[in-house]
Amino acid sequence: MPKHDPMIRLKHMRDYAQKAIQMASSYAREDLDRHEMLSLALTRLVELVGESANYVPEEVRQHYDQIPWPQVIGMRHRLIHGYDQVDYDILWTTIQRNLPELLSALEQIVGKE
Repeated sequence: MPKHDPMIRLKHMRDYAQKAIQMASSYAREDLDRHEMLSLALTRLVELVGESANYVPEEVRQHYDQIPWPQVIGMRHRLIHGYDQVDYDILWTTIQRNLPELLSALEQIVGKE
């Protein structure tokens, strides 16, 4: 399996975080309980942020220590392995509070493109 350029993984993280933030901006927390497609889409986008992070090599992670790697990857693990028990309050908080900070750090690393 060929190695991927870590910058591509970082750009994927940026893109998925941006999409989740944009999608959530038109909704309120309560909408996650009412709209299955919304909750599934946002869950998947946050999973993909973590999945992309999981493929960034350790030496690159150490270089970009402004990224909370364990938390980002840990969130992915919780969503994937606890798929039947997703806490939408935590998901919503992650999207509203944590992803904007993550997005800002990623944009400093890879640009806004």
